[in-house]
Amino acid sequence: MSVKQVEMVLAPREPHYVGDGFRVHNFIPSGYGLTIQRMDPFIFLDYASKFHFTPSPSKAKGVGVHPHRGFETVTIAYQGSIAHHDSGGGGGVISKGDVQWMTAASGVLHKEYHSEEFSKTGGDFQMVQLWVNLPAKDKMSTPKYQAISNAQIPKIKVPNNGGEVEVIAGNYEGHTGAASTFSPIHMLNVKLNKEGEASFTFPPNFNTGLLVIEGSVMVNGIEAVLLDHFALLANAGEIFTVKATEDSIVLILSGDPLNEPIASHGPFVMNTRQEIMQAFEDYEQGKFGVLEA
Repeated sequence: MSVKQVEMVLAPREPHYVGDGFRVHNFIPSGYGLTIQRMDPFIFLDYASKFHFTPSPSKAKGVGVHPHRGFETVTIAYQGSIAHHDSGGGGGVISKGDVQWMTAASGVLHKEYHSEEFSKTGGDFQMVQLWVNLPAKDKMSTPKYQAISNAQIPKIKVPNNGGEVEVIAGNYEGHTGAASTFSPIHMLNVKLNKEGEASFTFPPNFNTGLLVIEGSVMVNGIEAVLLDHFALLANAGEIFTVKATEDSIVLILSGDPLNEPIASHGPFVMNTRQEIMQAFEDYEQGKFGVLEA
């Protein structure tokens, strides 16, 4: 097998707020060269790097009720805790190490905010939110919600006491991830001790990237990727290595591109402009259900 090389390394853009509770750096689609087509089916990536929130016991900070259609939202908690509710009946609180996977599909209303406990105490907050596109045939399927606790996520030891790989979705070394997906994707949380090294193998055409959540790493022994930076890997070669230069956490994403037309406007991602217009009409007519603000 040939080596999958780093195509580019992107520094985090200036942070902005989503609502009043999520201070984020957008990598997809705002990062240089990271269009929604280039990382398809990963069409959006907001990263809330570690930030200290003061207590806010009278009002939970976050994002109010809003709609989605045509894709999935995936939220990974690294620090702090997040509460979620949606019009499909999904919801709950995720804390450090947990994942929530909401399939908006034909349409839901949802809201996300700091949990009641975190709002009272404040503290460090760190998370990733991804949008994963759905194949055209599944965009109008029934919404669903996967609440994935850290205990449910398979963990595979890295050789030589190097750390462990958490398989959120897809597979690694024959172990299947906790989340069900509509197209072939791999989502791995890689926790490496200093000098720990792990190798990863994905098909050449899979769109692949990694985000350094903690620490810093070397990819293929030659490319340094620092804290809060994103590395895009080339669509050639199959195998690459990640070695920690200090204790590190790395989120690895790899997916088979859908290669379908993408029509995107605000909270809706469909295949045609007409479908986007229909989504707005359905939302205005209350077809996404009801959710209290």
